[in-house]
Amino acid sequence: MYDFVTLGAYTKDTIVRPTGITQVDGGGYNYAALAAAIAGIKVAAITKLAASDRTVTQPLRDLGMDVFVHESRHSTCMRLEYPTANPDQRRLSVTTVVDPFVAGDVAGVDARAFLVSASFRGEAPLDLLKAIKSKNALLGVDIQGFVRIVDPQGELRYEGQWPERAAVLALVDILKTDAVEAEALTGKSDIHAAARALVELGPREIVLTHKSGLLVLADGRFHEQPFLPELLRGRSGRGDTCIGAYISKRLHATPEDATRWAAAVTSLKLEAEGPIRRTRAEVEAYLDRHDQR
Repeated sequence: MYDFVTLGAYTKDTIVRPTGITQVDGGGYNYAALAAAIAGIKVAAITKLAASDRTVTQPLRDLGMDVFVHESRHSTCMRLEYPTANPDQRRLSVTTVVDPFVAGDVAGVDARAFLVSASFRGEAPLDLLKAIKSKNALLGVDIQGFVRIVDPQGELRYEGQWPERAAVLALVDILKTDAVEAEALTGKSDIHAAARALVELGPREIVLTHKSGLLVLADGRFHEQPFLPELLRGRSGRGDTCIGAYISKRLHATPEDATRWAAAVTSLKLEAEGPIRRTRAEVEAYLDRHDQR
């Protein structure tokens, strides 16, 4: 029995900026697992990847996490291009795509909370979410895995409507989105209005990241915190880190405290490319420096 289990495909990321090109072992499950572990809870990960990439899970194992690996014909290979200094302006494309998860991939794994961090629609089908929900666990979902689709040219684009939308959102306890995805889902560019509209679709808590910080809507109340990295170097994985940090803290804290914690963890992650490699002491020191209460 784990406190928190994160599920998603490994992605082999090529990150392109005006300053250069970086190769990163990514995937939402990876960013979220490392962020959640900082809270000192029992974390496990479920991922899917090509057999040749199995060694990429070793950093999680080195931290004492259990990692359940399911093999795929291919790993997802993604290219993320940031043409400007605005971290929300980016172009994403893929060359190979992982095989979808199936309900059996979560058999025998139980937790207080699951986070599904898929990269695009089709990776995490409805039957998988139903299998997780049947475990009586809190279910967190990153909506990117449902509103992002791969077009015939391999580009990722946003589509807010799909046949199983109502059924998916009805199962979700905590929904992670960013400002772009929230607008695709609701048609609303104002993040507060979008968050209210998303709650009406089923999820009880909304965790919304944007270029300046974090907005949470829980129990009818908004909670907001800025992201305050000393230097912005690692936009990729921002949302995965944030929701992993939020849910792991939310298991034993109020929405307000979980918002503060998640913004702190995310701010420190933004200072470096790749998954967060900071300690609990560093997060607490950040909170001491930037206490927003």
